[in-house]
Amino acid sequence: MATAAAKRYAKAVFELATQDGHVERWALQLARLREVFTDPDVAAVLGNPTIPAERRAALIAGAPHVLDPEATNLARLLIESGRIDEAAEIEKEFERMADEAAGRVRATVTTAVELDPPDRDRVERELSKRLQKEVRLSVVVDPRILGGMKLQYGDRLVDASVATKLEQLRRRLVAS
Repeated sequence: MATAAAKRYAKAVFELATQDGHVERWALQLARLREVFTDPDVAAVLGNPTIPAERRAALIAGAPHVLDPEATNLARLLIESGRIDEAAEIEKEFERMADEAAGRVRATVTTAVELDPPDRDRVERELSKRLQKEVRLSVVVDPRILGGMKLQYGDRLVDASVATKLEQLRRRLVAS
């Protein structure tokens, strides 16, 4: 869950991006910004309060091939306000807003083994048909579920995993 500050930054960036018609470009810039800010070496320098904020911001501005001017300004704001650790939350909240505006849904399917591309496409296609929205599917492999799958989209979770079925069976046997 994004912090209130991350939501405010993401909303401001999203409004700017939609005004200019550059939502996809901003999504890429926020991903780059997150990559830069989550690099341990960079984060150690940018989060160091003994280095003046102007010098820390100048380090980002000195790498123009990484961020465009608007994203560099956002980076400066985050450095000066001590919020570099919120870059990932800002990116995630921005993506949520962009998906909502475009009528898309992000979903995560968890399986015990890697899904073959045709199976992945089928899950994505069936969920899109059911929700009547474009679905962006990410796949997570977790051998602990043993088999079946878990599907999460929005605030919904469909758990059809073998591990859950076995746990339910165990509970019924214990209750009998």
